[in-house]
Amino acid sequence: MEKSHSKHEWRANTLPAMVMVGPVTLVLLFLVVAPLIFVGIMSLCKTDEYYNVVYDFTLVNYAKLISPDYLKIYLQSLLIAFFTTVICILLGYPFSYIIARTKSKKKTLLYMLVIIPFWTNSLIRIYGWRTFLGSSGWLNSLLMLLHITKEPVDMLYKTGTTILGMVYCLIPFMILPLYTAIEKLDTSLLEASSDLGAKPVKTLFEVIIPLTSSGIFSGSIMVFIPCLGYFFVSNILGGGNTDVIGNLIERQFKSANNWPLGAALSIILILVTLVLVKIYQKLGGDMDSLGV
Repeated sequence: MEKSHSKHEWRANTLPAMVMVGPVTLVLLFLVVAPLIFVGIMSLCKTDEYYNVVYDFTLVNYAKLISPDYLKIYLQSLLIAFFTTVICILLGYPFSYIIARTKSKKKTLLYMLVIIPFWTNSLIRIYGWRTFLGSSGWLNSLLMLLHITKEPVDMLYKTGTTILGMVYCLIPFMILPLYTAIEKLDTSLLEASSDLGAKPVKTLFEVIIPLTSSGIFSGSIMVFIPCLGYFFVSNILGGGNTDVIGNLIERQFKSANNWPLGAALSIILILVTLVLVKIYQKLGGDMDSLGV
């Protein structure tokens, strides 16, 4: 009798949880785990002379990834991601601080200025920058109208232009974590720092930045990682001259028709992401701020 009661109690407690969690688990398995397993298997395959995938498992694809040409693009990707992250911090921190410290109705307006770009597809916005910076674009027209330049300035297809596009696309991902961290900042600590004779600059570097470092870390991760894969920004604004890892992956799946090599590159990018997230976690970062 006691055993039957225990079994009934287990069903009563477990069944609702399975009903709630079960469908979500199945969706995750189907949409996340299964594709990752397929990509992992694909990365170990080969292609024949007709570029058909042959399920003959080998590590040759991973061996190709250490070629000098690829290493150059890896380094270029890391540099672009690094400078993009630094610029996002320098631009995003003051703006986030202003939003967090604004008490009037303007706070909502400033916050909406960060959110509104998400309402428009980033691809369309990057094409807008291409039009704006083009030889016949508004910027060149204005420069020549003001007699600053005599002829159109070539602004496209450069590393700086690609970084500009990356910053434009990714700066909201820096501002939002910074805003959250700064808003939680105890203002009494700033008053105490001022009472003890600390100047604003010293308060910034010794009080404000250390106490909001979690927002800086999480924002940096959320900018750095996507920057490695935003191939469309490099394609449109960089003209293929400033490839990132995402460009390599896209090229293997499309023009080169080498799916196994593209899958191997995808696995490497996933591993880089996991390593960066683990480093962030080791530094004491809050995983909830990354949506993990």
